[in-house]
Amino acid sequence: MTATAPTRSGRSHATGSGLTFGGVLRSEWIKLRSLRSTVWCFAIIAVLIIGFGALFSSVASGFEGMDATPEQQQSLAASVTTIGVAFAQLVAAVLGALIITGEFGTGMIQSTFAAVPRRTPALVAKLILVAVGTFVVSAVSLAITSVLAVPLLSGVDIDLDLADGQYWLSMLGAAASVAFMAMIAFGLGMIIRNSTGAIAAAIGLVFVVPILFSIAMSLISGTWIVSLYEFVPPTAASRLYEYATDGSSVLVAPPVDGALRLEAWQALLVLVGWVAVLFAAGLALVKRRDV
Repeated sequence: MTATAPTRSGRSHATGSGLTFGGVLRSEWIKLRSLRSTVWCFAIIAVLIIGFGALFSSVASGFEGMDATPEQQQSLAASVTTIGVAFAQLVAAVLGALIITGEFGTGMIQSTFAAVPRRTPALVAKLILVAVGTFVVSAVSLAITSVLAVPLLSGVDIDLDLADGQYWLSMLGAAASVAFMAMIAFGLGMIIRNSTGAIAAAIGLVFVVPILFSIAMSLISGTWIVSLYEFVPPTAASRLYEYATDGSSVLVAPPVDGALRLEAWQALLVLVGWVAVLFAAGLALVKRRDV
């Protein structure tokens, strides 16, 4: 009687070594779109951006009695149409935290890592999907808001030129800012692993920290704290979609003499740095911890 040696093909398949990143991405996309929290968060982001943008477009003013330039009018229009973005960032932060902590809470992360033993591809796929999803929803919502804003703003004597390339760069920056808040919260979720703690940390970073800085800047004199405030994620995110004007603007507070003010590309690098550091720290902890 002869014994049959076990083949390695079944073993390789069981350990997930033959799973491609595209397969992991598709698997994570199925999980993401099947969650009710994802659908609700995307819907709330759209409602906030479109609702606040349309509401404030209908009542916007600021150039009565002024000889406003077309550039100033575009700047005000960009500010009005993106007024709901700050609230959308808060919802995106909650979503980013839930995407990863929800799996830790239900234990589904064990199945995920059993299918993808290296863990990194699964986490990268989740990060990509939450970023792309929030960006697309925000970008579409901002496009709809811009179309709605044209007749609404004309009612208050503000002409929005949709052929202005700089205006659409501002809209793309606004959509990217929402995606960055989701990615930063995802990194916090990887580190904390608890939904309540991660959401609290994300909300604190997006909402509470700017308030604390505002209080501190009113009590402490010095350009250093104003410069430091530029590196807080919500502040850096807001720099992505400022519509810069050469002349005076009613939209942007004048810079403090001697204090740093980030340009859009510098703010982008700051946000990329936040995402990279938090994701790297979370990845190191996930690889070391048992699930």
